[in-house]
Amino acid sequence: MPRVYIETTIPSFYFDRRRAPLMVARRQWTRAWWEVAIERYELRTGPPLHAELERGPVARQQEWLSLVNPLPVLEVTDDVVAAAAVYRREMLMPRHGEDAVHLALASVHDCSFLVTWDTRHLANALKLKHIRKINQRLGLPVPTLATPLQMLGRMP
Repeated sequence: MPRVYIETTIPSFYFDRRRAPLMVARRQWTRAWWEVAIERYELRTGPPLHAELERGPVARQQEWLSLVNPLPVLEVTDDVVAAAAVYRREMLMPRHGEDAVHLALASVHDCSFLVTWDTRHLANALKLKHIRKINQRLGLPVPTLATPLQMLGRMP
């Protein structure tokens, strides 16, 4: 089964309570994808996801963590730290926040996909060429960066 890295926006949107049509749609797409993903993929996450969720509102933390706590957590190795540093230095990812570490974890641990709703920093088609170039230089594979909606389109 393909290995899929789950980034912080997935549990956030799974339990999103906003009523704007786009937010409702993202919640529905996230839940629809999750239902089939848990059987079709090796779902993984990393320490940054837990750290980010634990910094969120206390009232929301339990539900967010209930979704992802059963998932295996990928190790932040020296290679992950080094790759994240390159992503930041090359201005591929913001200097602050965990996007660089999420991408590094998915790349170093050879995940087929990194699933996220972050279309600004991660699932951004305009950054893909730069990500490929840097990962090639680092000798790392490039996970497919996709939203749950895009992953639903991939399912038979």
